[in-house]
Amino acid sequence: MDEGKMDENEWRYHGEGNKSLVVAHKQASEEIFQHLQNIVDFSKNVMKEFFGENYVHSGEVVQLPLDFVKQLCLKIQAERPESRCDKDLDTLSGYAMCLPNLTRLQTYHFVEHRPILCVEIKPKCGFIPFSSDVTHEMKHKVCRYCMHQHLKVATGKWKQISKYCPLDLYSGNKQRMHFALKSLLQEAQNNLKIFKNGELIYGGKEARDSVTDWNELAHHLKPFFFPSNGLASGPHCTRAVIRELVHVLTRVLLSDTDKSRLGTWRAVPSTQGPRACEASPFSRQLHCQGKNTPEHSGLPKGCLLYKTLQVQMLDMLDIEGLYPLYSRVERYLQEFPEQRKTLQIDGPYNEAFYQKLLDLSTEDDGTLAYALTKVQQYRVAMTAKDCSIMITLSPCLQDESPGHRAVVPSSKSRLAFSVSVLDLDLKPYESIPHQYMLDGKIVSYYSKAMRAKDAAAAAPPRFKGNEDCTLVLHKV
Repeated sequence: MDEGKMDENEWRYHGEGNKSLVVAHKQASEEIFQHLQNIVDFSKNVMKEFFGENYVHSGEVVQLPLDFVKQLCLKIQAERPESRCDKDLDTLSGYAMCLPNLTRLQTYHFVEHRPILCVEIKPKCGFIPFSSDVTHEMKHKVCRYCMHQHLKVATGKWKQISKYCPLDLYSGNKQRMHFALKSLLQEAQNNLKIFKNGELIYGGKEARDSVTDWNELAHHLKPFFFPSNGLASGPHCTRAVIRELVHVLTRVLLSDTDKSRLGTWRAVPSTQGPRACEASPFSRQLHCQGKNTPEHSGLPKGCLLYKTLQVQMLDMLDIEGLYPLYSRVERYLQEFPEQRKTLQIDGPYNEAFYQKLLDLSTEDDGTLAYALTKVQQYRVAMTAKDCSIMITLSPCLQDESPGHRAVVPSSKSRLAFSVSVLDLDLKPYESIPHQYMLDGKIVSYYSKAMRAKDAAAAAPPRFKGNEDCTLVLHKV
């Protein structure tokens, strides 16, 4: 802080306690407002163009009374997950983003007294890198998610490796999609959450009141799929309810509920790269049965999974091919830091920014413009790789006409539904070096784990003297 340039007119009163008075600098508030406005603009001007009008809810920046913000932060502090409590909430600017509650149906006004079920799925990256810049052969065979599972379990983030593989969900093949969704239900980690009437009931690492097993989950879900209560309780009931949920989610994920234009951009060919991951338990099971690679039916072009995959595939070079281009941009910014705004690193995320993303050329001409375009495409792709899909369901009456509402049938009921995409904040430019380091760490650990596994499988069984066992000797 430069004392010679301080101006009392740039500060404003915020409040005081018994022994202190709080003032805040106006510029800090303006920076927070602009940061939030950039998030709204990126969602509205970029992601809506890629995903479609009905899937994206951009929200708006609102200003709230400071006393209300402080009291609200105090009220919810005890409800926050412990791992998040080290992150302070902004109580000084008074700015916040106002978004619709996506655990509710979004496409029309619905009768509030009907129960509402919402399933949040974080599908992750749905393709295997096809870039020639990839130096690790393993990355051409095994998807990032399946490799990362081994590192996460080893570091204690998760207790066991999930059977979920994103390529199964994105395959469009119903059998593979069913397997993927069941795997998410078995080991939700932070990739699946289920809400009932807005309250979290399943999933979430630190959910306090979430159900702990499928029997309790089936009890919550039964009224949605078997409203006449003709299904008895027990293991058969649980399996039937979970099966209905999986089938309904699959139908919704394959549906096209956005009739707006698909956009003018030329999508990356989805035929590039392997269509199945070698580490997927579904693929391994077929291999053990002597069958070929899993069937890939393809996704309908209007469904949200297809659109999500297309945006993800803006990462055409992989982080290995992207990092040298990032370094080119970074060297330029170190020499000309004042050009950061001109290059739109931090916005504005307008029509011009979107148009530059449509250049899918991969021929490096050595220019800053080429490097910058690939860096921005990578940031957008990483945002799509980490987004969440919100599927909201509510039962229809038996003789009710669907009208303009989207409806999905189950065996014993019909459910009105809406689909939205969430978590569309553009990934920061500064995170690219971390992604490069993490990628190497993931591949290195997975390769080491596979070598150890192969060595253990090849080694002959050894008798250990301290083991409790019985030896059976045969006569010769």
